[in-house]
Amino acid sequence: MLVATRKVFSAVRTHSRSAHIPAKNVHLTFPTAFPPIVPARRSLSTSFPAMFALTPFRGAPGSAPPKTFSRQGELPRLPVPTLEETFPRYLKSLEPVLRQKEELGQLASGATAASELQKRAEWAQEAMKEGSLARKLQQRLIDVDRTTPDNWLDDRYWLQKAYHEWRVPLLVNSNWWLMFRADPNTPAADLELGKVQPERYGALTPSEDFSVALGAKEWKGQQWGIRRATWITGRLLEFKRRLDHQEIMPDASRSSAFCMHQYTRLFGVSRIPAIPHDWNTATPHPTVARHVCVMARNNFYQVEVLGQDGVTRPLEEIEKAFSDIVEDAKKADGDAVGILTADDRDTWARAREHLLAISKVNRATLGALEDCLFVVSLDSSVLPNVSGHPEPVTTATPASVDAHARNIAGAGRGGHNRWFDKALSVVMEPNGRGGINGEHSPCDALIPSIVIDFALAEPAPQPDQPFPNSIAPAGPAGATASWKKLQWELDDKAHASIASSAAAARQLVSTSDIGMLWYDEYGAEWIKKVAKQSPDAFLQMALQLAYANVKGYQSPTYETASTRVFKHGRTDVIRSFSNEAYEFVRAVREKKPASEIYRLLSAACQSHNAQTRAASTGKGFDRHLTGLRLAYNPEEDGTPEEACEAGARILLGDELLGESQTWKLSTSGLSSGLRFCGTGFGSGFEDGVGTNYLAGGQLLKFGLETKHSPMNAKDPTATFAKALVDALRSMKEICEKEAPAATEGETKGKL
Repeated sequence: MLVATRKVFSAVRTHSRSAHIPAKNVHLTFPTAFPPIVPARRSLSTSFPAMFALTPFRGAPGSAPPKTFSRQGELPRLPVPTLEETFPRYLKSLEPVLRQKEELGQLASGATAASELQKRAEWAQEAMKEGSLARKLQQRLIDVDRTTPDNWLDDRYWLQKAYHEWRVPLLVNSNWWLMFRADPNTPAADLELGKVQPERYGALTPSEDFSVALGAKEWKGQQWGIRRATWITGRLLEFKRRLDHQEIMPDASRSSAFCMHQYTRLFGVSRIPAIPHDWNTATPHPTVARHVCVMARNNFYQVEVLGQDGVTRPLEEIEKAFSDIVEDAKKADGDAVGILTADDRDTWARAREHLLAISKVNRATLGALEDCLFVVSLDSSVLPNVSGHPEPVTTATPASVDAHARNIAGAGRGGHNRWFDKALSVVMEPNGRGGINGEHSPCDALIPSIVIDFALAEPAPQPDQPFPNSIAPAGPAGATASWKKLQWELDDKAHASIASSAAAARQLVSTSDIGMLWYDEYGAEWIKKVAKQSPDAFLQMALQLAYANVKGYQSPTYETASTRVFKHGRTDVIRSFSNEAYEFVRAVREKKPASEIYRLLSAACQSHNAQTRAASTGKGFDRHLTGLRLAYNPEEDGTPEEACEAGARILLGDELLGESQTWKLSTSGLSSGLRFCGTGFGSGFEDGVGTNYLAGGQLLKFGLETKHSPMNAKDPTATFAKALVDALRSMKEICEKEAPAATEGETKGKL
């Protein structure tokens, strides 16, 4: 049977998700994949180096900084690569896949890696002939490019194919999460509260009822959590104000500007469930919403945080509103309507339509949620690690950081007290431990990470100190921002849907193993100065080695490449499993001499860097291959068999294309992340690994997600973390022996 009539993986994705995408009679399965501001009016914390949003304007004295969107007109369109560019690059990427299959005895009898590659090279030649179907598909993409306003991929295909047709739950599978470091002004008692042990809650396990984890009667140390939630809310509103007034300088590198469009898709944006595919709200920029929605113990509230004039309400008033909401929520748990957003998209779409149909009260509540600037989830307890949770692999990894990650991901409370459809949701526990959970389709995780870095750059005022008036003017003592409780009218069918979705969420999170690895034996500075390698490429090779040591083989690997140098650019793919990576890993596992291993490591890093440059500058090939396949129309082009005979076999008739895009190892590097405890996203495969990492100068932080599965070890995330530590240590030993001589100051493991 030809592959075009079967499920095949293609590279429409941002991380590791796999989405089933029907294209008429063709069944394609797509794995989905996640700057400067004018200086603040207060002095900024100088403890950390600035990310884009905190870089001050350095123009000539007296000159005005450029407006946020002033360089959009300079941005080129995302190019449609030629067939002559894409097919050779794609064929080269198949070499390590075929070599490994030959080595493992997985090729057909008599076949070799060379013969299989030659066969596909001949198919590529057929595709590039004049008059071939592949030529027609290419022309269709060119016509799409000519008839779309900004970007052939983003305007025509991206949201729908990468995200909105995918029907699995957003919880773990698609949403990203980002964890805040503790605020410098956190009271000592609240820091101690963060060290909560599972024994306080008895035998808390991921599969039990989550009423304990929901913390209905806990809420200890609540005032600091409320204060920090207020401060983060205020800082986000300040960022929005600057964005609305174009006071944020355009993101740029030394050589080019970056597209700023994704910043307009943060505030007020929601994903709407629908069948056969979802939609995002067409929220205008600037958004006209003036409220946020607060969740507490599954209750819902609306808080007016902006005045009629668009000015942020006094933070004292917002803090008072949050405090009053907590007191109201202590009375009882609310109807857990939010858990519906954790279910599969078809189930949630039907449940939402039912809620809208049975009551105007529900219509008003859903409207408030879907239009709000963002959601603030105030949790009523500090989530502990589950009973029997493995000890951290390194002494640098905080004992409570895995529970922190699970809570921000939404898994720790079984999806309760969350609204997963929102582009931004602030999550805050009573002791101030917090983070952001984000729906992935409006923008890639880098953009909100820049916004959150801005929000965290100044610490929250201490509990006995007033809020500064740099964000909002002070209000009268005791005043509160206008707030109201949002109500639901539920019938038996709605209650049954909530119960069913809660059970489905419990099952989903019971299979998800979320954890963090902090590694402080060296960081990005040592990699650059002593190992003499690019930090990102070096860490990608460490991940390759760790995966091979756990699984016994390497896997096609996805790393995100940003294409923001183009108008409305999102991402393309860096295929980290390269020929050079294969040679490096094999040499380490075969215990070759250190000199040879270092040479191969350098070659692998250089190859990876070249791939990164290519994918980021419009010379990637995975998105192009996807576009060509989406351009195929069986009604016009004939059956898959006929299409293959017409010169499209390499696109529609080869299982290896899908196999090479089955990203069992899905990765993304974010930033140095010095204000973050970690970040993460889920793996799309039962035996896969999803990792998002922060490469600090002296500290590496890896967010990891695997599945509890018979295909994996007992503690799969801890197992992979240990293998990653072993890989990092062995690579350090090799580099210290064989890297070119460094200065005395560079030879220290920590700088």
